[in-house]
Amino acid sequence: MKPDLVLVLSYVVLTAFGLLMIYSATAPRLEARGLDPATALKEQAIFVVVGFIVFGFVSGIDLTDIRGFSTPIYVVSNLLLVLVFLVGDSAGGAQRWIDLGLLRFQPSEVAKIAVVLSLASLFAASDTPIRWVTVAKALLLVGLPAGLIFLQPDLGTTLVFAFVLIAMLFVGGATTRQLAFLLVAMIIVTVGMFQLDLMKDYQVDRLTAFVDPSAHELSLSYNQIQSEIAIGSGGMFGKGLFEGSQTNLQFVPVQSTDFIFTAVGEQFGFVGSVTVIALFGMMLWRLLMIALSARNRFGFLVAIGIASLLAFHIFINIGMTIRIMPVTGLPLPFMSAGGTVFVVMSAALGLAHSAWIRRAPAPGEGPTT
Repeated sequence: MKPDLVLVLSYVVLTAFGLLMIYSATAPRLEARGLDPATALKEQAIFVVVGFIVFGFVSGIDLTDIRGFSTPIYVVSNLLLVLVFLVGDSAGGAQRWIDLGLLRFQPSEVAKIAVVLSLASLFAASDTPIRWVTVAKALLLVGLPAGLIFLQPDLGTTLVFAFVLIAMLFVGGATTRQLAFLLVAMIIVTVGMFQLDLMKDYQVDRLTAFVDPSAHELSLSYNQIQSEIAIGSGGMFGKGLFEGSQTNLQFVPVQSTDFIFTAVGEQFGFVGSVTVIALFGMMLWRLLMIALSARNRFGFLVAIGIASLLAFHIFINIGMTIRIMPVTGLPLPFMSAGGTVFVVMSAALGLAHSAWIRRAPAPGEGPTT
């Protein structure tokens, strides 16, 4: 019943560093408007406390009990996604949030956990190698919430579902032929979306700007160009905490959310950036170790699903700040400002931690049983 101290430590340190970066990125903007410079920090701190409580609570629940609720969680998450279109708030051309008064709730974040649990339950009950009928069921499980989220529109989160599906199919026992078929099908669907103009203009523009940034320096590519300047100006050891000119002069848009990594790069340089990446790497390594030591196949698949979910977020978010990936709006787990995403990611980590606390007690008793 001992906790995974490495996982918990990386979670806490990344969260604390995230709070510091949120404060450094928002204080100059708030102060310039005559507001309390710690406003964003205080708001995020509340969500951090809630997230820590959720992490501890979920860690204390046996995954076997959670598995019994995977279907209700999946159904409720899809109903919430439908509710977004009925009563949801719009911002920036997207309708993704439900206003609860004190905060705005984003159902697509809950759907990520729901899909991981549903896929884990499906594959855990299936024979290996997985049959085509199981693959079809998995596509339906992922396709419904992914389709609703794409219509919001939220392409970045839709891609998260696709990656998690492939990762869990791979470890869940899908054959090479099945995986190849799905990859080809995804490519055909992607091309078809472009040909049929199913993607929003701004989504296409973001991809165009990524391919040819010089043609959009003052418009579509502005965020990433300023992001590159901020990170590059940090050099090896950074300019120092609260000393970043790009941050202090508010050149980087949405810096506390999508581009929080730029605050790390500018203020702490290459060394600080590598340290953050190493902490994420430590967290992902522990999740894989948790998967290997899981008492049963369901716990193994849940840990793999959570690891793939976090890995995709980390790679895409950091990748877009250094312009090796297009802008998708995916936050950096445990560091970007945002209430729903922090609490849900904490719950996801708690699911994996639950598998560790109740891991296999003896050699041979593991995820294949």
